[in-house]
Amino acid sequence: MFKTACQEQLLPGDTLQEKWDFARSAGYDAIELRAKGDFHFRDRLPELRRALADGVVMPTVCVDMLHFFGAFDADLRRDAIEQMKSQLGVIGELGGLGAQTPASYGMFSRRLPPFEPPRGEAEEREILLAGLTEMGEHAAREGVTLYLEPLNRYEDHMVNRLDQAVDLIREVGLDSVKVGIDAYHMNIEETDPAAAILAAAPYIGHAQVSDSNRMQPGAGHLDWPAWLNALDAAGFDGYLALESRLAGEPLEAVRSVPAFLKRAAS
Repeated sequence: MFKTACQEQLLPGDTLQEKWDFARSAGYDAIELRAKGDFHFRDRLPELRRALADGVVMPTVCVDMLHFFGAFDADLRRDAIEQMKSQLGVIGELGGLGAQTPASYGMFSRRLPPFEPPRGEAEEREILLAGLTEMGEHAAREGVTLYLEPLNRYEDHMVNRLDQAVDLIREVGLDSVKVGIDAYHMNIEETDPAAAILAAAPYIGHAQVSDSNRMQPGAGHLDWPAWLNALDAAGFDGYLALESRLAGEPLEAVRSVPAFLKRAAS
């Protein structure tokens, strides 16, 4: 049976300990953390250490920044890489599994004018490979994994599908770099999400869940049995982390997810 996690901002409570109490009562197995820029995640270490000592399970962290390692500006790329290396170190200190990041977000879309980005594909590939290699080597030293998340075509123009992420990861050649899949983005980009999961199976390290409309699983039209059965067939044994907006009463929406996913997977 899959393990489930809920991102911390969706949980009620003023402390991680209070959020954990709610998460456990709702059937979650862990909390997925969020990490802002400016080394904010590193600055949270005293809070995170206390939560860990109190038994809060925090296996993964998802980046929450305004720029990423595929940025057009070299200074922004360098900052994003240093932020991610810091976040990988923090999650490693907590005994966690890894950190998830896209190549970029909201920077450019080929679906909107002027349609052609200001940087060629060869240069973009070189930048992505260099960033993934540097962060992946750091992740290996910290004993954790960097998860590369493909985003849909309207949010990122470089890495949209699982096969694109896998192609980069193969060239990087580090076991510490994996794909972090997201059901919402896959619903837009993958012709057959289940087949895409099976094709990428050896490279999938983490999974985030939200439905076709970006709401919680069960609030849209995604084929969850097919998606979950493909993950099971792929041998995935990580966490399904809820990253979504919420339809209906928020606390009830959050509570509904673990049971819904278990029914869909049975």
